Amino acid sequence: MGYKKPSFIEGIAEKLGIIPNLHKEGYQEFDQDMRHFTDEEVAQMYENFPPPEKWDNWVEYNPKVWPKKEKKTYQIVPTTCFNCESACGLTAFIDKETQEVKKFEGNPYHPGSRGRNCAKGPATINQITDPDRILFPLKRKGKRGDGEWERVTWDNALDTIAARIRKALKENRQNEIAYHVGRPGHEKFMNWILQGWGIDGHNSHTNICSSGARFGYNLWYGYDRPSPDHAEAKFILLVSAHLESGHYFNPHAQRIIEGKMKGAKLATMDPRLSNTASMSDYWLPSYPGTEAAVLLAMALYILQNNLYNRPYLENWTNWQEYLKARHSDKEVTFENYIAAMIDEYKEFTPEYAEKESGVKAEMIVEIAQKIGEAGERFASHNWRAAGASNLGGWAVARCLHFLTALTGAVGAKGGTSPNSWNKFKPTQPNPPKPQKFWNELHFPKEYPLAFFEMSQLLPHFLKEGRGKMDVYFTRVFNPVWTYPDGFTWMEMLADETKFGLHTALTPTWNETAFYADFVLPMGLASERHDLNSYATHGGTWIAFRQPVLREAARRNGKPVEFTYQSNPGEVWEEDEFWIELSWRIDPDGSMGIRKHFESPYRPGEKITIDEYYQYIFERVKGLNEKAKADGFIGQFAALEYMKKYGAFEIEKGESYKVNENELSAEQLKGSITDPETDVISKDGKAIGVMVNGKAVVGFPTPSRKNEFYSQTMVDWKWPEYATPKYIKSHIHNDNLDKSKGEYVLVPTFRLPTLIHTRSGNAKWLVEISNRNPIWMHPDDAAKWNFKTGDLVKMNTDIGYFIDKVWVTQSMKPGVVACSHHIGRWRRPQDKIGNRWATNTVNIEGDGKGGWKMNTISGVKPFESDDKDSKRIFWKDGGVHQNITHAVHPDPISGMHCWHQRVRIEKPKQGENYGDIFVDTNKSHEIYKKWIAMTRPAPGPNGERRPLWFNRAFTPDKSPGGCYYIPKEE
Repeated sequence: MGYKKPSFIEGIAEKLGIIPNLHKEGYQEFDQDMRHFTDEEVAQMYENFPPPEKWDNWVEYNPKVWPKKEKKTYQIVPTTCFNCESACGLTAFIDKETQEVKKFEGNPYHPGSRGRNCAKGPATINQITDPDRILFPLKRKGKRGDGEWERVTWDNALDTIAARIRKALKENRQNEIAYHVGRPGHEKFMNWILQGWGIDGHNSHTNICSSGARFGYNLWYGYDRPSPDHAEAKFILLVSAHLESGHYFNPHAQRIIEGKMKGAKLATMDPRLSNTASMSDYWLPSYPGTEAAVLLAMALYILQNNLYNRPYLENWTNWQEYLKARHSDKEVTFENYIAAMIDEYKEFTPEYAEKESGVKAEMIVEIAQKIGEAGERFASHNWRAAGASNLGGWAVARCLHFLTALTGAVGAKGGTSPNSWNKFKPTQPNPPKPQKFWNELHFPKEYPLAFFEMSQLLPHFLKEGRGKMDVYFTRVFNPVWTYPDGFTWMEMLADETKFGLHTALTPTWNETAFYADFVLPMGLASERHDLNSYATHGGTWIAFRQPVLREAARRNGKPVEFTYQSNPGEVWEEDEFWIELSWRIDPDGSMGIRKHFESPYRPGEKITIDEYYQYIFERVKGLNEKAKADGFIGQFAALEYMKKYGAFEIEKGESYKVNENELSAEQLKGSITDPETDVISKDGKAIGVMVNGKAVVGFPTPSRKNEFYSQTMVDWKWPEYATPKYIKSHIHNDNLDKSKGEYVLVPTFRLPTLIHTRSGNAKWLVEISNRNPIWMHPDDAAKWNFKTGDLVKMNTDIGYFIDKVWVTQSMKPGVVACSHHIGRWRRPQDKIGNRWATNTVNIEGDGKGGWKMNTISGVKPFESDDKDSKRIFWKDGGVHQNITHAVHPDPISGMHCWHQRVRIEKPKQGENYGDIFVDTNKSHEIYKKWIAMTRPAPGPNGERRPLWFNRAFTPDKSPGGCYYIPKEE
């Protein structure tokens, strides 16, 4: 880095003009040439992280003009990434001269990401400078879906939507109002809003994402998400590719590597040699849907070889209930419990598991032995992948937690805790009471155990006349592209009798927004307020996503009232939007809505965004004290601290074995203990359990323990699944006809550089990943005489898509795969957007349910203010595979089962890359076939769902209320 004389070759090249002559006399002025600095001096200039005391006046030298010395002075403001659920810390570098954000780096004060980011974090700069982004509120002109738009004011949009909601509420049409979210991020904020309106109006994408795994975990211990303590583990088992491309993958990846550096072994179960599998000590390329068989074989080995944790099983599983219910002829002893489990799983030998899955029996035994040896330090994770892809996929997470219970690793250091133990829950101002309505478009009777809303079935429910959506919001949500059966979504969204007023709240154009009535631009990571708290490790933290230009303006003495006044164009944020909308729905307070959105500090006045977050932060354990110690004073000290640092660590790692926390004398006052079950109840609700003579909190299950045996499954008409089971998937080999070219397609895996539907406006990410070919093992390719790049026709149950083949040994033989991040499109009439990633397509319907899509042109260079737009070198925008998938709602968990039975063939003459066909009549027939597999409510006492199951935006549970099905129904 320091100054060096030119080499002989350099000297000649400079004289010939091949390279610039940087050594001519007078060129290297000290004040203008960086090469006069030594390596040590340069290292001091570029500190690892700028210290916070310099964040308001941080000086760097512009690397783009090296060796010229050009100072850049920045103001640094923290926020969090918005490009996956991890919400890793970011710091925005704002040019003090132009007040423009120039780059994003990591935030070292963020306890989850610790200053480190994946490719998606820094690429935020691409998104906020994207030349195609939406900058102003828009309202459709002409027929819905025709692509004509006009600019409107925020006041016009707010007043129009508020009037429509007000009318629906006054006419008791509460269930015709719905908010449908793709990427959440503001921790209970929408509970506050929607319950403030008194509606059961929340819908989410979770049943196409993670509800299968959630259900499996919940059956065991009343929590629906795992929090592995990877860094302290001795053995880590991942079902799918978490390290490089899965759930919380950046924070998890860091800690998995830390664990490996301490000696932990890593095993990955995935039919692909994913990035994670390639870095693992053991790769288990299981056949999709057979994972539970492998896990039960490991459980059997642990039981047979006395590797289980007896004290944990004896104290913290409901073994007595199991024996009484299933083995009433046996004495209730722990030894009989072990013997009964061994007998129950005797068929799950390593050899049987190998036959089902293809994973070698010897490897199954070796891993089971190491899991047993790891004991409490066994960390595991399953999120999407197997749990989100198979009929009965929820059983995979249930069988995985079986291993956690057997080893006593539940909530232990180095084990796997419930995520709730590592997650902050905010206290909000003026909290509304639970809604008194139950929306059967979200939670229909057919799915009483569904852990989240049956959102993938909404267009089918509307199609068969179950109801309508009069006011419908989509927020950072794109079901036309992300969901299966997108053409049915398009049919329903185009029909104003099904969707009355559709408002798309989105930072970018997407395939669903094309069918909206209002398209309202919402901010990206550095342009909005959110509160984040996730289970990334054995600790608890909160992080503050904030609009950085607004915060910079405040620091510079130029505060604004609303975020859109500081953002590009008139880009706003949902938090302020919802507060303003709520205030206008109830203009005089007579509807009882406005009171929930009054300032807790200024009675009768509308709450400000600062007041909302201050109210929450001042109630965070330890934050006020930390803010005071850091020199912040006054009423808003906690908020000032969070604006400065962007994150706060509530607990470093003290949240182990929370189930063993003893109940206080005050908590026990007035309680009773069931002499048979040892469950402690108070005011009719279970609050704990007696274990070894101590009154402890336990788990939020009926037994307050881990439930190997689930009476709930018996009560709700699924007795065959009262204990962990292996359920053969809908794409099990028994269900495929290989003579007809039928394969299982794995369509769920992630590419680590992409962001579902929001990669399209991040040029760096699209440059890295812009195709989604069909992964195929050489043995399978040879059967079809396929070579890499050849076209392949993938026939699904409702149509087909034509893609290219990628021949690779990274794929398990007999299985094919296609990433779900790519294949974005727009029609010629649609507003220009995401040109880094979108194909231009033609869509034609025959009016009878048949739909064709073909590519008019791929990605190509374009003129814009971004000079890189003329440098696009890739042409292939991929293929939209999801639109050719039928809905497959698991009859118990409600999870969409993503894996597809496909029939492979070579395209016919005239069939081209990217061609798609779908018959929505067939898709509706398949919907009916799957829904017929359910066992509808009511359950005990007329309940719509088990009272102990959590539910997003839980309604009022009062006896005789909406949680119960009326007798006349």
